[in-house]
Amino acid sequence: MTTVIDGKAVAASVIETVKSATKALEAETGVRAGLAVVIVGDDPASHAYVSAKSKMAKECGFLSVQHTLPTETTQEELAALVAELNSDPSIHGILVQLPLPKHLHSESIIQSILPEKDVDGLHVVNAGKVATGDLEGGLVSCTPAGAMVFVRRTHGEDLSGLNAVVIGRSNLFGKPMSALLLAANATVTTAHSRTGDLPAVCRNADILVAAVGRPEMVKANWVKPGAMVIDVGINRVPAPERGEGKTKLVGDVAFDECAEVASVITPVPGGVGPMTIAMLMANTIIAAYRKAGRKPPKF
Repeated sequence: MTTVIDGKAVAASVIETVKSATKALEAETGVRAGLAVVIVGDDPASHAYVSAKSKMAKECGFLSVQHTLPTETTQEELAALVAELNSDPSIHGILVQLPLPKHLHSESIIQSILPEKDVDGLHVVNAGKVATGDLEGGLVSCTPAGAMVFVRRTHGEDLSGLNAVVIGRSNLFGKPMSALLLAANATVTTAHSRTGDLPAVCRNADILVAAVGRPEMVKANWVKPGAMVIDVGINRVPAPERGEGKTKLVGDVAFDECAEVASVITPVPGGVGPMTIAMLMANTIIAAYRKAGRKPPKF
């Protein structure tokens, strides 16, 4: 029987750990974890994400601060707000919601966040720490961190002797995911659009992670029998069976056929997706514990 991972249930268990850690930190040190979320402009999808993040932060017991700025905000104004949050001792995590309006340069804003407050894990210092295996010192970007929770709960902490293949080499997901698997002693191949005979490379994987943004690209004959398959893709495709003009979300993995071969698989939606906000909360409490000189909880 194939195990289909319930991402919502795993995310809920991460949030429970965050809540109890938040209470414990406040009781022992008087420090309340603080998360500041900054959004610029009126993109509806971004606003939906931000309100979900702010709501979850409050639920976790954090000091939750939201800065909603108009579209015409200048680079200097946004940089000044980040500088203010950097120096605010009550804020342990800073998140600037992407994408920013076209006239703003997002990279310089992200890199201006203090690495120890960069709960999105996008600062080059945090990326470098992940790449060099310093997972105790950096903050790991949320989606690969969430995928690794699934891996650890299936295979344990030590992946010695297991082959992992990550399809995708983006800075946001593919590269940090490969680095995390490597840090856990897996033998890792990073595959991508230029990889020769991709199906054969994938068939070697005990852990196969797909993050390419191509709907249902990974077929059953790409999957090693008994492998763990993690699908990070989110693609909206036409769904005529639901009615004219209707669409549905699918991953990068052809779920139904791959579920016949894999031993463990994540669905889309409801797999990796819910973990992203949960790991943002986890990073915030980790940052607060480090600032207070305490050992952060494990996720």
